[in-house]
Amino acid sequence: MARGNQCELSCQKSMKKTQEQNKGKRKEDALSASQRKQRDSEIMQQKQKAADEKKTLQAGAK
Repeated sequence: MARGNQCELSCQKSMKKTQEQNKGKRKEDALSASQRKQRDSEIMQQKQKAADEKKTLQAGAK
């Protein structure tokens, strides 16, 4: 066998590539599409409310 550790290095490279691709992606949380949409909607509403409050505070300070 002239390959040496080529197979092992290839496996390591493949695992690293897979980890890089999955980095930053959120894992499936067993929610249906409509449940996920509703959850995301609630989160966005909270963010919007916080942004509006921040904007009114800045406008009031001027």
